[in-house]
Amino acid sequence: MNTFAFPPTRFLTSAAQLTQLPSDKGSEVAFIGRSNSGKSTAINAITGIKGLARASKTPGRTQLLNFFQITEEQRLVDLPGYGYAHVNDQKKQDWEAVISDYLQTRHSLKGLIITMDSRHPLKERDESMLSWAVHYQIPVYILLTKTDKLTRQQSMNVLKKTQQRLIQLKNNSIVQLFSATKGIGLETAQRTILNWLRHE
Repeated sequence: MNTFAFPPTRFLTSAAQLTQLPSDKGSEVAFIGRSNSGKSTAINAITGIKGLARASKTPGRTQLLNFFQITEEQRLVDLPGYGYAHVNDQKKQDWEAVISDYLQTRHSLKGLIITMDSRHPLKERDESMLSWAVHYQIPVYILLTKTDKLTRQQSMNVLKKTQQRLIQLKNNSIVQLFSATKGIGLETAQRTILNWLRHE
């Protein structure tokens, strides 16, 4: 059982474009992933606040950049999911432009958490996101989510294959197994995020 307590976190604001973002000071860690990869559920588990990030069984629900405040100088950011087929091309392009600009210009961004369903990791769009992060020199931490839906042996195989693929991509991102429902990897994720946020 996880006994580590993440600092109190609250919803701060939502933004549809960069001009609406909070002041670019202090430090923040952003979450991104394919639609329905368990991103919002991971944020809720990590902060220990059910419903903080709105999770939905309907992919593509997060269409804004949602900011959560830990302290005056520390924030978490829930970025729009990607790879959802039923969103029109123009909307996809708009989202991608905002996300790209955010990653490129946000000085307070200390790291990017990419959530990937452990049953379907490193899809083409995931690898594209990793390339973006490398290009913009942003540290990446991959959470292989929903591992409670796999056996332990299956989970370990997925982890190994993901690590091997990252080596092929010449990518040194951290990757770990994670389950919001079972608490697998929860404390490790919490501590990693807080370490990033403390890095000025």
